[in-house]
Amino acid sequence: MLLETLFAVVLGAIIYLFLIKKKKDIIVEMGDGWWNKGLKPDSEEDATIYPFRVEISEAEINYLHRRLEEARYMESLEDSGFHYGFNLTYLKKVVSYWRNQFNCKKQVEVLNKFPQFKTKIEGLDVHFLHVKPSHLLEGQTVKPLLFVHGWPGSVYEFYKIIPLLTDPMSHGLNGNHIFEIICPSIPGYGFSEAPRKKGFNFVCAARIFYKLMLRLGFHEFYIQGGDWGSAICTSLAQIAPSHVKGLHINMPIVTSIGFKEVLSILLGPYFPGLFGFQAEDIQGMFPFKTKIIKRVLMESGYFHQQATKPDTSGCALNDSPVGLAAYILEKFATWTDIHFQHLEDGGLEKKFTLDDLLTNVMIYWVSGCIVSSMRFYKENIKLLLGRERHAKLPVQVPTGIAMFPHEVTYVPRPWIQRKYVNIISFNYMPRGGHFAAFEEPELLAEDIQQFVEKVEKGNTAK
Repeated sequence: MLLETLFAVVLGAIIYLFLIKKKKDIIVEMGDGWWNKGLKPDSEEDATIYPFRVEISEAEINYLHRRLEEARYMESLEDSGFHYGFNLTYLKKVVSYWRNQFNCKKQVEVLNKFPQFKTKIEGLDVHFLHVKPSHLLEGQTVKPLLFVHGWPGSVYEFYKIIPLLTDPMSHGLNGNHIFEIICPSIPGYGFSEAPRKKGFNFVCAARIFYKLMLRLGFHEFYIQGGDWGSAICTSLAQIAPSHVKGLHINMPIVTSIGFKEVLSILLGPYFPGLFGFQAEDIQGMFPFKTKIIKRVLMESGYFHQQATKPDTSGCALNDSPVGLAAYILEKFATWTDIHFQHLEDGGLEKKFTLDDLLTNVMIYWVSGCIVSSMRFYKENIKLLLGRERHAKLPVQVPTGIAMFPHEVTYVPRPWIQRKYVNIISFNYMPRGGHFAAFEEPELLAEDIQQFVEKVEKGNTAK
């Protein structure tokens, strides 16, 4: 009897340590914050939600035009394409279009076609779009969906996909699920106020957006993001798993690389089955030196700058509309398709219009947010390097992954599955790059629809 009792105690301890205690470990503490100047007031924060419209004055337009006219240029090297950065010959064409053909007031009206609001959370004015379906069929219910953008994007990335999800049948798409869309600007981006204190990382942004959804009356909702939006939505799924019905991302971020991952890099090409690699993983990762290392080295200069000394280059970009356009639009070229770097125009007009591209640049210029948007990299470097406990924790909520073939870097499926442990939808998309919602809105909308269908039917992994 003594042995049986001792065995029961030991077994109970094992169950506690490896099951109950482990379950506690995967919960991320939400915490709280105050990001405006000074100390947090003792009074309760004003939770008013008020309408907002984008405005640009005649004086601002005239000032922009004068700065564009006064731009100084260097000559591009012959046959350099986008290999040295933004091609300066093509830059002159973009600036000429911006000065002489781009209609600022018309594009402001485009920005204002969806309802926009602001509300104060943790001391910051948070800007967001809130778009409801115009009509519903009998028996249809609306599902709230939070979209989160990244850098150097903005809420404007979602203007093409919003109608496809709020009114899919009118656009010839699957109408099984109708969504109510909420698109906030990350604090420090666009028309959301910038933090005045150090330390505002993507976990803090996730907490603010969680509070926003609760303030809007949503206690269960779906979330979607790429780039920083992916990191923010992943954190939101970790800090509030009981509120997030499903997480959909188009750029999975895996920051915790262990011995098995390193070993898979060395031996994966020879023993792919040993590490769970599929044909797509082999094609996307190997040869590792050219597919991953070379690409990261060639495309990560901006990252190192922004993660170390963002204010230095940021102040120059904030002062020069031409420099700002070159810096931002260069990413829309090579991140859409790395092969576009061979072209003089960077392939920019293959996927986007200059009106759309410059509207996104205008958001950065008018709001003066480029410095604060770049600081977000410095605030997140510890999380991205896996030095925080949070980075090593799994994501439990139902997850959908859309892998676009021209994403900046490739992450193999087995690595993703160790981070996102409840993947119910994993699809390799036929085309598209980093700015999925902006570039391929129909593909992304369809993938979101089928993912939500699986969640609603209870098709979750064990």
